[in-house]
Amino acid sequence: MPPTNDAGVPVELGSSDCWDYIRQASVGRLAVVVEGHPEIFPINFAVDHGTVVFRTAEGTKLSAALDDSSVAFEVDGYDDRLGYAWSVVLKGMASQLESIEDVLDSADLELFPWQAGEKNHFVRIVPAETTGRRFLISNAARRHVLEARRRQALIE
Repeated sequence: MPPTNDAGVPVELGSSDCWDYIRQASVGRLAVVVEGHPEIFPINFAVDHGTVVFRTAEGTKLSAALDDSSVAFEVDGYDDRLGYAWSVVLKGMASQLESIEDVLDSADLELFPWQAGEKNHFVRIVPAETTGRRFLISNAARRHVLEARRRQALIE
């Protein structure tokens, strides 16, 4: 994917580019509404036929995702080598995988819980809207990031 054409001016990404970036990420954020307030949960996920699938246990995240309200899913990142950052957001509905076929198909996805405990609920987000943007990181910001990494490496 090419960098932006003008420093500081974000470039809107097409759907195909958005999905390319989503596939590069390993962690995303699920945004739901809980008792009238936004909540955000980090999740690991898999891409499956133009949808995002994640595993979870019983609890707030699951009940809020499945309460017939829209959800949002966001991933972002940056490319040190080319000096640009990107962000992608999906908005749509979430549903639990219920049929035997869907659950068996989900076994083929590389989707494993990062935390201990039973995460037996597979949830699929079907996007109604996919948006994203990419922008060059300013030289000053890149210098600060590199310096922070050098300091961190000295600590470790």
